[in-house]
Amino acid sequence: MRFSAVFFDAGGTLVDAKPSFPELFASTLQREGHDVSAETISAHWQIVFDRFRSAGEAEELWTTSDERSKAFWHGVYAMFFDELGIAPDGLIDAVYREFTDPRNYGPYDDVLPVLATLREAGLRLGVVSNFETWLDGLLDDVGVGSFLDVRVISGIEGIEKPDPKIFRLALDRAGVEPERAVYVGDLPELDIEPALGVGMFPVLIDRRDRFADAPGVRITSMLELPAALGVSS
Repeated sequence: MRFSAVFFDAGGTLVDAKPSFPELFASTLQREGHDVSAETISAHWQIVFDRFRSAGEAEELWTTSDERSKAFWHGVYAMFFDELGIAPDGLIDAVYREFTDPRNYGPYDDVLPVLATLREAGLRLGVVSNFETWLDGLLDDVGVGSFLDVRVISGIEGIEKPDPKIFRLALDRAGVEPERAVYVGDLPELDIEPALGVGMFPVLIDRRDRFADAPGVRITSMLELPAALGVSS
């Protein structure tokens, strides 16, 4: 087999807010008395990706402490409220609480069966994620952690994607060479480009069909991953 290890991003790749980011955001606002639909939140979704991109370019290290993470997300939510024309009075804290509650997260439906397939094929599995320290417990709580041999989480390690050091750390812990490792993530700038830069084989998972013209291997469901890697399902 060409590969011996597969690493994954976490948010947007393995796990997501339940039932979804837009639906959880909208339901929180509705509970606070604002009639905002999940479709409206989805229409402003680019705010999140643009902020991720700018944070990576500026090397902000926004997940490496609870304080930095809170400030980052408060800023993202403030931009949402500005776009929606809603005064943020107390709403930012309410939304932040919902999105830092592990009970509001779960794996995508296509994740667990694919992890099982890859594990049965003899591949080592791991996660490399820009996420706060509580991701470690979340992965276990939602049933994903038992498949992961290596976990490299920025909030624990103090380094973030797209820094190549975070990918090399994962490779070292797994004991694999870059050319024998796959990295699966949902953002070209933070996942695909830096993984390719260290010599890994990157796979873009584009669940919302946002990057149809992206170069390289692109899948829209995790169920497509085994075939993309030459693994029989």
